[in-house]
Amino acid sequence: MIEVSFDGAAVSNPGLAGGGIYINEGNGTEIRHSISFGELSSNHEAEFAACVAALNYAHDKGYRIVSFRTDSQLVNQALEKRYVKNVQFIPYLNEAMGLIENFDLFFCKWIPEKQNKNADSLARLAIRKQINEKQKKEDNF
Repeated sequence: MIEVSFDGAAVSNPGLAGGGIYINEGNGTEIRHSISFGELSSNHEAEFAACVAALNYAHDKGYRIVSFRTDSQLVNQALEKRYVKNVQFIPYLNEAMGLIENFDLFFCKWIPEKQNKNADSLARLAIRKQINEKQKKEDNF
């Protein structure tokens, strides 16, 4: 079974945000992917964006049986209940639910932050890259 860990991070609310995807294919192959999201409203939005990005990535790779891991209780509960209160997150949840239908078997499990360090470091890397790009643009003026 393919294990996909994802995490979202933001420097402030609102602020630059990024996502991290860490995949263990179970055969010794590990995949690491950082995604820049630009400015998002909150860390929670970054978590939902990272979830959708991870689902898209897994789907594009052709995975059929996946086990997702997240340290976001909000995202995990939203996926389990197929419901989220905050209207801002409904489009993310709807997109996620549509993508989940493409897998033969899908699990999502909440894990503590300390067990999600790979995905977290990738999300923070995406933010650092955006900060560096922004600084370079400002230096060129």
